[in-house]
Amino acid sequence: MTKEIQQLKELIDDSKHIVVLQADNPDADSLASSLVLEAIFSEMGKKVSLVCGVDIPTHLKYLSGWSRVLKTAPQGFDMSILVDASTVSLLETLDKEGSLKWIKSKPLVVIDHHQETDGIDFAQVTFCPQAVATSEVIYDIAQKLEWPLPLDACEMMAVSILADSLGFTSVATSSKSLRIMADLIDKGVSIAKLDSARRELMRREPELLAYKGRLLQRVELFSEGMIAIVTIPWKEIETYSHLYNPSMLVIEDMRMTVGVRIAIAFKVYKDGKVTAKIRCTHGTSIAGALAAEFGGGGHPYAAGFKVADGRSIDDIKSAVIEKAQELLE
Repeated sequence: MTKEIQQLKELIDDSKHIVVLQADNPDADSLASSLVLEAIFSEMGKKVSLVCGVDIPTHLKYLSGWSRVLKTAPQGFDMSILVDASTVSLLETLDKEGSLKWIKSKPLVVIDHHQETDGIDFAQVTFCPQAVATSEVIYDIAQKLEWPLPLDACEMMAVSILADSLGFTSVATSSKSLRIMADLIDKGVSIAKLDSARRELMRREPELLAYKGRLLQRVELFSEGMIAIVTIPWKEIETYSHLYNPSMLVIEDMRMTVGVRIAIAFKVYKDGKVTAKIRCTHGTSIAGALAAEFGGGGHPYAAGFKVADGRSIDDIKSAVIEKAQELLE
């Protein structure tokens, strides 16, 4: 048993109330991984609180249990586990509303799979091996510590791995990923059932069709068509985010355009903060490096960052394009 595994075991054994955290950019991997740990620790007789500083996006609400996620950390917990993130800047919302101070006062464990991040210096234990999804890391830990894996935990593991592997098509997918999924299926997971629930929630309101068309008309191409960019202002975020993430409406269309190697969707918020979602085509593994340049992180083909230093969107776009061109070369 490694030192980190032993430390984690001792922390879990000594804790009655565990907080499971997500960063300010929840996705299917982070939410599903949170629900995995909730199911495991509940089976072990622990009290579990799920926390994310921002609202869970509508497109993730096919995951049973999303409504249990709180926006502030409760007091009186014994330890916390941050999933699918290992950069403190992604906890900005919890910091602003005061929960981060409670997190720092107790032992923190990080379970992530992103390689290009700053790390969190106040974490007692960090697990960040190469893996296609956070739940792949959790599966390994569960096997080593002989944690129970009830069916609801197995289902959420499958969701996590399917989401971040893009249905086993991403370059990070390994034979290990497939072996884990085979074991989850043997334990009773139905991929067809999970996908049916996802597809039902993915049905979009008619007004999104017209909006998607307007977004696509605004896509800008740079560097001889290799870089595709779209910018989404606050008014549109406010109007459409409750229906669907505007970035996700078009970023795959942008990436699938002939000649495009990197697609970037910027969002400009009311307070001036700018976020970016980055997707690269196969063979252009620079998303994580580009995001890291601006304080973010992610995978070689999918990453993101946010900038809240007062720079204008035009200045940020120029800097990102310049760095992307440098990386493409």
